[in-house]
Amino acid sequence: MTDNKDDKTISVAGKKTLTLKPSGVQQGTVRQDMGRGRTKAVVVETRKRRPSRPEDERPAIQPVTPAPRVAEQAPVRQQPSPPPRQEPQRPRVGVVLNQLSPEEVEARRRALADAQVREAEDARRRAEEEARRKVEEEARRKAEEEARVLREKEEAERKAEAEARGETVEVAPPAAAEAAPVAAPRPAGVRPATPAAATPAPAGVRGRREQEEEDARPRGAGVPARGKVTRPEPAKVPARPKGDEGRRQGKLTLTTASTDEDGAQRGRSLASIRRRQEKFKRSMMQETREKISREVVLPETITIQELSQRMSERAVDVIKYLMKEGQMMKPGDLIDADLAELIAGEFGHTVKRVSESDVEEGIFNVADDAAVMQPRPPIVTIMGHVDHGKTSLLDAIRHANVVAGEAGGITQHIGAYQVEQDGNKITFIDTPGHAAFTAMRARGAQATDIAILVVAADDSVMPQTIESINHAKAAGVPIIVAINKIDKPTANAQKVRTELLQHEVFVESMGGEVLDVEVSAKNGTNLDKLLEAILLQSEILDLKANPDRTAEGVVVEAELDRGRGAVATVLVQKGTLTPGQIIVAGDQWGRVRALVNDKGEHVKSAGPSTPVEVLGLSGTPAAGDKFAVVENESRAREISEYRQRLAREKQVARQTGSRGSLEQMMTQLQSSGMKEFPLVIKGDVQGSIEAIAGALDKLGTDEVRARIVHSGAGGITESDISLAEASNAAIIGFNVRANAQARSLSEREGIEIRYYNIIYDLVDDVKAAMSGLLSPERRETFLGNAEILEVFNITKVGKVAGCRVTEGKVERGSGVRLVRDNVVIHEGKLKTLKRFKDEVSEVQSGQECGMAFENYEDIRAGDTIECFRVEHVTRTL
Repeated sequence: MTDNKDDKTISVAGKKTLTLKPSGVQQGTVRQDMGRGRTKAVVVETRKRRPSRPEDERPAIQPVTPAPRVAEQAPVRQQPSPPPRQEPQRPRVGVVLNQLSPEEVEARRRALADAQVREAEDARRRAEEEARRKVEEEARRKAEEEARVLREKEEAERKAEAEARGETVEVAPPAAAEAAPVAAPRPAGVRPATPAAATPAPAGVRGRREQEEEDARPRGAGVPARGKVTRPEPAKVPARPKGDEGRRQGKLTLTTASTDEDGAQRGRSLASIRRRQEKFKRSMMQETREKISREVVLPETITIQELSQRMSERAVDVIKYLMKEGQMMKPGDLIDADLAELIAGEFGHTVKRVSESDVEEGIFNVADDAAVMQPRPPIVTIMGHVDHGKTSLLDAIRHANVVAGEAGGITQHIGAYQVEQDGNKITFIDTPGHAAFTAMRARGAQATDIAILVVAADDSVMPQTIESINHAKAAGVPIIVAINKIDKPTANAQKVRTELLQHEVFVESMGGEVLDVEVSAKNGTNLDKLLEAILLQSEILDLKANPDRTAEGVVVEAELDRGRGAVATVLVQKGTLTPGQIIVAGDQWGRVRALVNDKGEHVKSAGPSTPVEVLGLSGTPAAGDKFAVVENESRAREISEYRQRLAREKQVARQTGSRGSLEQMMTQLQSSGMKEFPLVIKGDVQGSIEAIAGALDKLGTDEVRARIVHSGAGGITESDISLAEASNAAIIGFNVRANAQARSLSEREGIEIRYYNIIYDLVDDVKAAMSGLLSPERRETFLGNAEILEVFNITKVGKVAGCRVTEGKVERGSGVRLVRDNVVIHEGKLKTLKRFKDEVSEVQSGQECGMAFENYEDIRAGDTIECFRVEHVTRTL
C-alpha cells in the first residue's frame, strides 16, 4: 500500500488504483481502467451530509491493523460512537469510508440478534449430546456385563464337560478376561461412544479443554508465531487399555474393524458365535432341502438360459454339468431337444417334448361322429389326353360352353362345377390334358372320389392318358372310362378297350370291374348313362360327411383379381363354410368375405363336396394347399407365420444346396460354362404358373437353362419391370396384361414384355431364345496332307517349306497342323501357299508347292503338314 500526500492514492496488490481529491473539494476525478492498459478519467461529485445522530457516524478503519482470522475472531459487540467533535478533522493516513446508512445499522443489529440465538441453540445441543452420551455409556456397560456373565457361564459349562471326560482345563484369570476386548451388541438406535480426542469439541467446551492442555504442556513448548494461533502438540499419552473408549477411535476401515489398536485380532462377536453354532448344528443334522421335480416343456431347439429357467435351476449349474461332459457352452447357446432332455433328466425333472408343428394340431383331420354323418355328393375328376374332349363332355353335361373361353381350345385351368341329376348333385373337376399340367392332374386326382378317364375313340390311348391312369391309381380312386367321339367314322371303341388292358385297366366288357360308357360330347349321346354310372359308383363308395362341423377342404386354384383381391377356388370336403369365418389356407389366412358358386352367384354357405370361390384371404395360396377353419385370428396368424417360416427355410436350404459356396459356384461356372436365361413370369392363376415353370425346367441342358427370377399371379406392375431391369430378365405374361404405368416404364427402360395365352407358344419361344445362348458347334473338316521335302531360308520372308501334297488338297488360309513322328508339334494357320513363284488358292494332290506358317518357323524336312477347315454350326435345344 502506498500513500501520496497530494491526491491520497492508495493501491492494493491486484486491485484497481483509486485517486481522490484533497478533502474539502466537492468535485473529484476518478480514473477507470478500460482494459488492455487503457484508462479513462471520470468526474465524480460528492455531497457530504453532517451527521445528526452518534450512530450515523462511521468509524474509520485503520489500515495498519491486520484482519483477524475468521475461525479465531470472537463476536464483538458494537459500542455506541462518541459524540462528534466540532473541531475540523485532520487528514489522516488511510481510507476514510462513508458513514453507515440506517439500513446497514439495522442489518448489523439483526446479525447480533441471530448470533445470540445461535449461541442459545448451541448450548441446548451440547446439553442433549451430553445426555445421549451418558445413555450410550450406560448401555455399553450393561452389554459388557452381560457378555462377561455369558462368558463365565460358558467357561463353567466347558469346565464341567471336561471334568466329566476326565480332562483338565486351564481357566484364564478374570483380570485377563476383563482386559480382552469384548464386542458387546449395541442396542438398536444407539451409536458407539466417540472419544473426546477424535471428536471436535463444541465452541463452548473448546476453551476449557485448551486450557487444560496448556497447563499440561511444559514451558516454552509450542509457542505460536506472531499473527498465528497454533495448537500445541499433545503430550504422548500411554496406550489405553483394550476396554477403553479409545478402542474405536479413527476412521472405520476393514483393517481397523478386524484388528485392535495394538494390531491383535479382535474377538468374534456374540452374534457371530451364535451363527457358527447354528451352522454346525445344521451340518451335524444333515439337513437337506427337498428337491422339486418339474415337468419341463421342450421345443425342438432351446437356449441353455431358457432351459435353466424352465427347470428353476441356475444356468451356472447347467454350464458346469456340460463342462463335465466335455462341452464348453454359453447360456445363450442353442441346444437340441435330445441334449435338453438329457440335462433335464440329470437334474431330476420330467420332460414333455413338443414340436413347432404342434401349432397345427386340432384343425386338420378332426375325427367325425359316425352318428351325425350324412350322404354327400361325389367329387368327380375328368382326366385324359389333350384334345380328347374332356371339357366338351363337361359342357354337354352342364349345358354350357366353356371351351369357347379357353385359348386355343385347350383347358389351362382347373375348373370346378356342380350339376344335378335326378335330384342328386355331382361335383365335377376338369383338369388340363397337356403335358405341362401334370401337377394339376395329380392334384385333381388327390381331391376326388371318382376319376373319369376320357379316351377318344379315334385316337385311342395316348401319353397323357397313361399318365392320368397312373395318377388315379396312385390316389386310390375308382376309374370310369368314357370312350368319346364315337360319332366319328374312324372311331374304334374296341381298340380303346384292348389298349387299356396293357395298362391294367380292365373294363366290364373285357371281364373286369371298371365301368365303361361310349359317349359323344358333340351329339350328347349316352350322357345320362355316364351320370348313372357315376351315381352307381358313388352308392358303392357310400360317401358321407358331417355338415355340422368346422369346414375343411382343399384349394383347387388361386388367383389375384384386380377388383376382388385374392380369390381362391376351394372344394369343401368336410363341414360347412360360411361367410365371416376365419380360415387358414396354406401359408395365407383371412376372414371369408363372400362365397361365390360356379354360376357366379353369392351363396350363404357351402356344404361338403361344394366348390366355391372364397374372397378375403391375405394372399394367394398355392394350388393344392389344404384349408381349414380356426377359432380366432391369433391362431390363424400363428399357423400362417409358422408355415411361411417353414417355406422360407426350405427355399434357403434348396438354394444353399444347389448353389453351395461362392468358390464352388465360380468353379462350376468356369468348368461347365452354364448360361442362364432369366425370366419374370406373371400368370392369371397359380396352376398355370406352376405348369409353365415345370415346362421351362425341362428345357434346360448342361449348358443353358431358364432361371425364373420371380413368378406370381396377377397383372404386370411397375415392380416387375424394375425387377426385370435389375436382373436383366425378360417378362412373360400368361393371360395377363401390364398396366399403363408398367407399359410406360418398360418402354423407357427398354424391357421387353411378351404376352401369351397358349402354353405351346410360350414354351416354343423360350426354347428358341435359349438356343441363341448355346455356343455354336465347332465342326472340323479334313482337307489333305503334305510332306515337307526341303526347307528354304529366304531373306525377309523366313523359312519356307518345299512340300508335295500326298493326300487331298491344301487351301490357303486354312488351318494346319505340323506333325513330327506322329506327334502334333504346332497348330496354326497357313500364311503362304505358292506354286512356283505364283500365289495360289489351293494345290491338289500330287503337286508340289511352297508353304509358310504364321508366327512359326521350326520346320524340318520329313515333317507332315495336315490341312483342315473349321466351321461353326448354330445349335438348337
